[in-house]
Amino acid sequence: MKLISWNVNGLRACMGKGFLDFFNSADADMFCLQETKLQPEQIQLELPGYRQYWNSAQKKGYSGTALFTRVPPLSVTSGIGIPAHDSEGRVITAEFEPWYLVTCYTPNAQRGLTRLDYRMAWEDAFLAYLLDLDRRKPVVLCGDLNVAHQEIDLKNAKSNRGNAGFTDEEREKMTRLLSSGFTDSFRRLYPDRTGAYSWWSYMYHARENNAGWRIDYFIVSDRLAPRITQAEIYSGVYGSDHCPVGLELM
Repeated sequence: MKLISWNVNGLRACMGKGFLDFFNSADADMFCLQETKLQPEQIQLELPGYRQYWNSAQKKGYSGTALFTRVPPLSVTSGIGIPAHDSEGRVITAEFEPWYLVTCYTPNAQRGLTRLDYRMAWEDAFLAYLLDLDRRKPVVLCGDLNVAHQEIDLKNAKSNRGNAGFTDEEREKMTRLLSSGFTDSFRRLYPDRTGAYSWWSYMYHARENNAGWRIDYFIVSDRLAPRITQAEIYSGVYGSDHCPVGLELM
């Protein structure tokens, strides 16, 4: 089973930058998007063989997630069932026979950490949601989780400590997630790999210099970890300030 996740930073813009070329070449069974920045009626997207599911923010041009799957799901839901967290289109959950697939676009703490308190409340609610799913069957979580977990996960750790995405608080929430029965698929296979990033600022030639952050993940329930056969970061794929990431499960 091959899965892809990509924060496209505006799907309509990404469509003009090679989205379909990568989508078709990837040939994934399930393809998840974050930051679609649209309502479904704002795009005509023909993906033969794939069912499309969308969760858009109430605010137009903001946030949003999508799932394209050629494996029919048993059920699909949007959000996590808490109105305070479900207006921004951040989560889609699809139930399949062996596991749940959750695609997530985690709230950014923002410059000056103006949204850090909300981010902390989100993290607690989202972990509770994942644990409830995990009690029923294993979970595959993917998406832009807006945190570089360890110093190895970004180029300039010392100068970025305390900035959004690399605060002690956000990193601790990721540690708590992983200690609650979940595995970071990339680090399971490549525990010491450096320079492996999925997001680069548009400023200061960051991508050319590979001054990036790994903030896009596939995280699986621990009992699925032995089934991971590959975890990819497609750093050569452009079209967004993020690159796609992938997971293969046997």
